[in-house]
Amino acid sequence: MIKENSISFQFLAEPTDVNFGGNVHGGAVMKWIDQVSFACATNWSGTYCVTIYVGGIRFHQPIKIGDLVKLDARVIYTGKTSMHIMVDVMRKNIRSQNKFAKTTHCIIVFVAVNEEGLPIEIPVWKPTTPYEIKLESYAKKLMDMRKDIEQEMSLFTDV
Repeated sequence: MIKENSISFQFLAEPTDVNFGGNVHGGAVMKWIDQVSFACATNWSGTYCVTIYVGGIRFHQPIKIGDLVKLDARVIYTGKTSMHIMVDVMRKNIRSQNKFAKTTHCIIVFVAVNEEGLPIEIPVWKPTTPYEIKLESYAKKLMDMRKDIEQEMSLFTDV
């Protein structure tokens, strides 16, 4: 059986998603990111997964109410029990023929767990195209940066 390493969601931004500035609330976008990345992680691993890291959320431009929203999530690196999921959020005004424009980007790391909540092994994802190799390299660089950040933050955990 071939496992899919990516998944997409599409829907319209609704008036209930608006913030005080008239755009979609960042918290709503973060919820959508969590949902699509969880779907991607559980689809890849075949089991329940928990979020262990969310990093580098970058908001490029706002999403307007009524925009068509597209979220693309893909596995870009797997460890023994964990997987890095890259998520891109895009918007498109449905009244125009414009292309989707990227609004948000981030990386989320999940760990697959069993019924007792203990980490379990997952299928290995291997990049096959130059683009996938570049994404895996990106994930590895972010892991190294995250280690440095965690080391710096450990200085303040007892404060």
